Amino acid sequence: LLVSKDLGKHLLEVEDLLQKHGLLEADISAQTERVQALNAAALKFSELEGYQPCDPQIICNRVNHVQTCLEELEELAAKRRKELEDSRQLWTFFQEMEEAEAWIREKEKILAAKTCGRDLSSVLTLTTKHKTMLGELGNRRALLHQTMKKGEKILAKKSFSSVGIQEKMREVCLRWKKLEEVTGLHQQRLEDALNFFQFSAETDDLVAWLQDMYRIVSSDDFGHDDYSTQALLRKHRAVVEEVEKHRAAVLSLRKQLALLAPDHRQGVDVQIRVVEVEQLYGEVAEVAVLRTQWLQDALAVYRMFSEVHACEVWVDEKEQWLERMEVPEELDEVEVVQHRFESLDQEMNSVMGRILDVNQVVQQLVDGGHPSSEEVRACQDHLNSRWNRVVELVETKKTQLSSVLKIQNFLLEC
Repeated sequence: LLVSKDLGKHLLEVEDLLQKHGLLEADISAQTERVQALNAAALKFSELEGYQPCDPQIICNRVNHVQTCLEELEELAAKRRKELEDSRQLWTFFQEMEEAEAWIREKEKILAAKTCGRDLSSVLTLTTKHKTMLGELGNRRALLHQTMKKGEKILAKKSFSSVGIQEKMREVCLRWKKLEEVTGLHQQRLEDALNFFQFSAETDDLVAWLQDMYRIVSSDDFGHDDYSTQALLRKHRAVVEEVEKHRAAVLSLRKQLALLAPDHRQGVDVQIRVVEVEQLYGEVAEVAVLRTQWLQDALAVYRMFSEVHACEVWVDEKEQWLERMEVPEELDEVEVVQHRFESLDQEMNSVMGRILDVNQVVQQLVDGGHPSSEEVRACQDHLNSRWNRVVELVETKKTQLSSVLKIQNFLLEC
């Protein structure tokens, strides 16, 4: 049993042989105690004085022979245990290498079947799973490293043929290297897909924001008076600032596109999308400039109307006063009226400046093609006509005063 060359053909068989060998060692241990007791009893016969049933030398030789056989048996048992344990180490190594190969094959199939996702959410999910697999890969790498060390120790003992061990180590190392390469490629594809879908999501957000801005800047609400138009202009200036802040994001789209993987950046759809964003931003910026001008024109119109109203109030007042006024015949009264006309001349100079400003604003609005040009022009004509009416009345009254004054001076001289 102890000189058997059967060391097992797989791990389970070796474990079974080791278990049987353990029973044999226990039997040897039990027999050792019995042999030692028998040898001790036999040696007593070699020490007898007087009558000796057997030659003491024969007894000693017999005891020594049995002890030597027992020791040889124990040596054989120890040798076979070592051979069986070495065999267990070998088959444990092969089993661990087979488990590593099976794990590698499983991961190769998983990686071969994996896609890179269809949208940002699916890519993020796959990236999380891939990170988990990278953790498993690290743990398996550590186990494989330990198994490789076991193989090197087995080779160092030279107890078995090194051909099969080295071939298995080389084969598994090559498959492991290939697995890491495939894993790295898949990780790169995931990163490329993540960058692409993030770029697409940011582009979609930018398009949605630009569409909202276009609806805002293309509004036809220009206010209904000076106050509401000023409020709209303040809001619009804030919108224009936001649009300008997003200019850098739009300009950087082509740089971001250039950083994407070739498969993604060379797609027709994504290139068209970038052009659409650039065009949409240009339209928003252009319409924003136009709305600024429109609001400023509206504000100018409302301020012009306000100024016209103030001038017409003054014209109404003076027109009514001039129409009611009768030129006096007494010299003292004529001088009083004359002083009033001197004050009126000063007021008329001030109002004339305001009316000239109104005419200038109206001309600018008309030249700029303002949609309310006809209304503005009509308002201007009405104010100018009324102003001319007041000027005519003033000139008429001044002429009358001058005539009365000449008559009074003539009478005084007479």
